[in-house]
Amino acid sequence: MTVPTAVTAAPSQVELERRIYRRQRGRRAVLASVVSTVVVLAVVYFGVVNTPGWAAVQQSFFDPGTAVSTFPDILLGLWLNIRILFFAAIGVAVFGTLLAVVRGLRNPVFFPLRMLATGYTDLFRGLPLIIVLYLVGYGIPGLGIFPRLPAEVWGTVAIILTYSSYIAEVLRAGMEAVHPSQRLAARSLGLSHAQTLRLVVMPQAIRKVTPALMNDFVSMQKDVGLVSILGAVDAVRSAQIAQAETYNFTPYFVAGLLFVVISLPLIRVTDAIARRQQRREQIGGTV
Repeated sequence: MTVPTAVTAAPSQVELERRIYRRQRGRRAVLASVVSTVVVLAVVYFGVVNTPGWAAVQQSFFDPGTAVSTFPDILLGLWLNIRILFFAAIGVAVFGTLLAVVRGLRNPVFFPLRMLATGYTDLFRGLPLIIVLYLVGYGIPGLGIFPRLPAEVWGTVAIILTYSSYIAEVLRAGMEAVHPSQRLAARSLGLSHAQTLRLVVMPQAIRKVTPALMNDFVSMQKDVGLVSILGAVDAVRSAQIAQAETYNFTPYFVAGLLFVVISLPLIRVTDAIARRQQRREQIGGTV
């Protein structure tokens, strides 16, 4: 016995014309984008290079020879920034999540913990990171209760303390955005409060605020360069040393480009997640 195969209907003439029109419109859009981009870049380039002081600025900030000679040392310093970023991201994710969970506790017994978490987030969200770096990097070692530690360790601690408050507030907003019926349904199924939080609330909360969380981590990638004020020889500090030796600001430009390079992958991932979430919301899917 043979099973009949499904016959796919051929597209109509109208549909074929629509496809041709969409392809033509797409090609025209791409061509217009390329032309407009080239025109804007050309206008900016010729506008800058024809300014009276461009020759001096190019020699001071964009000297190819200085960039090539200082690149290895700056790249070596960037490896320290990457290590600090790795450990800081883990610490911020763990500590920020704990703060968000504590702030979400509703039992009156946990009121002191909620007040401490609220005070902590209010304090460190208001303090500039550079102030926290000075307080942690120079104040805590001055107490004499800790052994001598490298400057990058205290810089990592300062970054964790500051960015945990940002991440905690973003996560708390995501947790509060989860509909109460989700919690009630989970509790009616016999899940405890901790299980409801771990299995039901947190996955939905993280999904809702993923773009905001990733933007905070992109900001942290840039602020990792501030650990240089404590004496850590990272990319920024290496650029500062090279600038003092060459009397040229090109090393700072090289360090900035390297920070952009390590930030671009996460920026692109953030944009892709935001676009996917927007498409899901527009078609009525669950978010």
